Amino acid sequence: MFWRIALFLLSQLAPALAIWFLYAGVHREALALLAALVGCHVWLALDSMRGWRLLKWLRSGDTTQIPLGSGYWGEVFDRARKLVRSRDRVLAESDKRLQEFLAAMQASPNGVVLLDREGRIEWFNQTAAGHFGLDASRDLLQHLGNLVRDPGFAAYFSTRDFKKDVVMPGRNSTSSKPVRLSVHMHPYGEGRSLMLSHDITALDQAEAMRRDFVANVSHEIRTPLTVLAGFVETLQSLPLKEVERMRYLGLMEQQAQRMQTLVSDLLTLSRLEGSPLPPAQEWHAAALLMAQCEQDAHDLSTLLWSDPQGLSFQTDGVMEIAGSASELLSAMFNLIGNAIRYSPPDKPISVRWSRLPHGGAVFSVRDQGTGIAPEHIPRLTERFYRVDRSRSRETGGTGLGLAIVKHVAQRHGAELSIESAPGQGSCFSISFPPQRVRVRADALGADTAPQAAAALIGA
Repeated sequence: MFWRIALFLLSQLAPALAIWFLYAGVHREALALLAALVGCHVWLALDSMRGWRLLKWLRSGDTTQIPLGSGYWGEVFDRARKLVRSRDRVLAESDKRLQEFLAAMQASPNGVVLLDREGRIEWFNQTAAGHFGLDASRDLLQHLGNLVRDPGFAAYFSTRDFKKDVVMPGRNSTSSKPVRLSVHMHPYGEGRSLMLSHDITALDQAEAMRRDFVANVSHEIRTPLTVLAGFVETLQSLPLKEVERMRYLGLMEQQAQRMQTLVSDLLTLSRLEGSPLPPAQEWHAAALLMAQCEQDAHDLSTLLWSDPQGLSFQTDGVMEIAGSASELLSAMFNLIGNAIRYSPPDKPISVRWSRLPHGGAVFSVRDQGTGIAPEHIPRLTERFYRVDRSRSRETGGTGLGLAIVKHVAQRHGAELSIESAPGQGSCFSISFPPQRVRVRADALGADTAPQAAAALIGA
């Protein structure tokens, strides 16, 4: 500041002193005063020019340096420039944090919508756009109530009671493929709101499956228990002849066997869902698996129809399958057992193991039964789903066989396919990928297959 005052005085006194000493005329005093005033105005003009340049720089927000040099305005510029750069760094860091925060909300599996105090949309992520059908280029600053028209949500939004969430259908919900959303509003700031949406379709379906499962199990067990209770009461209260008593005991045994089969299938499903995947290093000969199934199939056919049906079994004797022998046998015999139960005794049933051109293999069971209508086929692998409930109970089915087959196929990387038409029979097949199939160098002899199969099952 001292040097600035000194320069200011020097700019005024120097011209005046120069005229005072160099000019000796009559108007020397007036000329000296005029020179001082001119020097003052020149100083003010130059100083104002530097100040104007600084003001222009401040207005433009440019961070580049301007050549103001040293002095008062140079120091002001230098300090202002440092403040501006510090502000720019703070703004850049704040913007970076904001972008990271917005990116985190974009990555959220929940829908996020920010609303102002009037209920207008300020921001939303892509998940919320999918949930409510929003478009960033069209719906920003639009009132949420004009875009989400569900009556339940409208009542929830208008009452402003956000202690609990509201469940509503999603934008793409249909009767065949329902979508359920849980929406919860969270007020914050000065009248603003944060709306979170969560897709609970899977939870609803799991809960519905749990309810159906409990209801189905209760129904399946209640029927034989009712029969058993009735027979027990009859045996206790009525004097029966030996023939009648033995008949009742036989019927009771059938119902007890039915409940035992149901429990066994439920335990099998539970074990399949909770156990590790079957090993890919344990190989089993397809001929041995088929031999065991053939024996069990003849026993079941004899039990149900007295005379065995026309069962035919064909196997590639040099083929081996990787996986769990017990699971493979369970899946194979479930398909064979269903064909036996739901086919007339005079219709043939063909069971085959065959290799595929790409290196995989397929196990198929083809029957000439009544066939299945197309609307039933997609639901056949659901637990307890039956096309004909009365007939399945008569033949001892639990409604869990195809669910077990589906789980076994998935655990072995295989695919279950069903081909059927009313009056034309059915074909159930399990296609195994090439990594689960290999060819043996030596084929097992047909005469040793049953003994080897028995040894395999016993192990």
